[in-house]
Parts: sequence; C-alpha cells; structure tokens
Amino acid sequence: MAVITVTPLEGKTFGATVTGVDLRSLDDAAFDRIRAAFLEYGLLVFPGQDLDEKASADFGRRFGELEFGGQALANVRKLKDGTYSEVLDVDTQLMRTNLGNEGWHTDSTYKPIASKCAMLSAVIVPDEGGETEFADLRAAYAELDEATRDRIADLSAYHSTNFSQANDLGDFPDSNVEGAYGTVYHGEAYLRPLVKVHPETGIPNLFVGRHAFGIPGLPRAESRELVRSLVEFVVSDEHRVYRQEWQPGDTVIWDNRFVLHRACEYDYRKPRYLIGTRVAGDASSELAYLPDDPRAEAGRQALAQELEILRIEARDRRYGATTATR
Repeated sequence: MAVITVTPLEGKTFGATVTGVDLRSLDDAAFDRIRAAFLEYGLLVFPGQDLDEKASADFGRRFGELEFGGQALANVRKLKDGTYSEVLDVDTQLMRTNLGNEGWHTDSTYKPIASKCAMLSAVIVPDEGGETEFADLRAAYAELDEATRDRIADLSAYHSTNFSQANDLGDFPDSNVEGAYGTVYHGEAYLRPLVKVHPETGIPNLFVGRHAFGIPGLPRAESRELVRSLVEFVVSDEHRVYRQEWQPGDTVIWDNRFVLHRACEYDYRKPRYLIGTRVAGDASSELAYLPDDPRAEAGRQALAQELEILRIEARDRRYGATTATR
C-alpha cells in the first residue's frame, strides 16, 4: 500500500503537496488523512492525477454537496468525440467571465450560500502563462496591525459578480438570462463580514476579494479604498502567495473559506482546458440570507446604485461598459 506523504509548500504560510495517493480510489482512512491536511493547510496540490470530469466530481462529493462537478473551465469546448472546439472569442460572455476570474476572489460569495471548497484539474495548458495563484487570508489576518483589526472587526461588505465584472472589466452581464449565467449574474448582493471565523478550525481570517463592495456605514470612496487595501495587504507578502504552474494531470483543491485565488493571463488564442468542481458551503456557516429575506432588498439597492456609477466610471475598462451579445 502506498504511503501518503504531505509536504508543506516551501517558504509558504499555507499549502502542501500530497503524493502516494490515487484520488479515484480512496478508502476512508486515506480520505480522512487528506481532509485533515486540507483543514490544516487550506490548499493541497496532487501532481499527476489525470482526473476526468466524473472523477473530479466524485472526489469533490467526499467533501460535501456539489454546486457543480466536472465542469469545463476553459476557452475551448470538449466535443462528443473527445476532441476540442476552436478557441472561443474573448468577447463572448464565457470569456469575459474567465477574464474576470483573473481578479483575486473566493468562490460563490455572490450566492446565498458561499462555497466550502473548490478543485481544478489540468488537461490542456498553454506553454506560457495560465497559472493559478492562491493567497492565505488566515495568515494575513494574523499579521494585521491592531488598529486595522479593530477598525474592521464589525464591518461587512456586499458581494456581487455583477459588481466585480463591471468594476474590473467594464462588463455588464444581463441579469435576466437563464442557465449558468443566470446563477452568477442575478442582480443580488449578499452581505458578509470582513472577518470570518472558520467554522471547522475556529481560526479567524480576512474575507475580502473582487466581489466585495459597499461597506454599510462608510462613504463609497472609503469603502473602496478599504477593500482594495486589504486585498493588497493579503497578496503583498510572497510567503502568503503560491503560484500553481500547471502540468497536465495536476489537481489542486483549496478551502474557499480562507484562501483567495485568481487565474493568470495567457495568450487567449491558445487552448486552456481545466476541469472544475465546487463544493457548496454548509448553510449553518456560509448562508448570508436568501433572496426572499427582507435583508436582501438593501443588497439589491446597494448594487443598483453602484452599477449606475460604474456605467460611467468603467467606460475606459476592457469591455467599455458593454454587455456581451453571445
């Protein structure tokens, strides 16, 4: 029987590489070892797993109910015969969304229930660029000065992908569409604390990223500056940031409750195909509120006001304050 080896990432405050395991055939003891390492390190790198869509989803289910499993996160489509389509145009909504993911974020904070964890498995990677970076929100909070901790202790921010796409790219997706985009760009904004206590470890961490905006009680300029400065602080120390240089077959899983991530740019004319699986958070700790909750209306109003301003401010960004037509 192979021996599972967990090796902390050198010079980093989080993360580990795991070898001696096949993610497609884990017994309970092996999974318990992996789950313990996941809670300790927040980011696990499994080289050479070669997971397909089904195996990705099956492994994700070990951690909980899936938001989605074995989904292509790519600039090409996999065809029925196993080949791949031509590279998609960067002006499609799919590619606009992919480019948006190049900003630091945690997954699904823009939904009523934020994600517990997520996983990527590399199939096709460009010869240059296209890495994924991760950052440690737990270590960052531990290293904040006392004045900043006191300032943010009771503050929260709204989270919305309609906001982040407009703010970062000048992309204004249609909020009235059906299908996958309707679950992402839905016009709601969910209020979440800037400081999160991890529900399983009890350790506090920052909880900010590109989706966060509109801190209640602060003027818009002050809110924007505070969110920006906190994200910049998280990623300012190389010990808190890890870059995954993908090789085909690699799998990485991370804890969305205290790890930021972002995609890195590459030549978008070249194919990149990763398989993604995302695990839903537990409602007891990750639920903000549901759309029919009276609190939701304040989020909608905050988002609408912010988007009205960004319609003007974001005209100089990549997509010029436009909506994709395909």
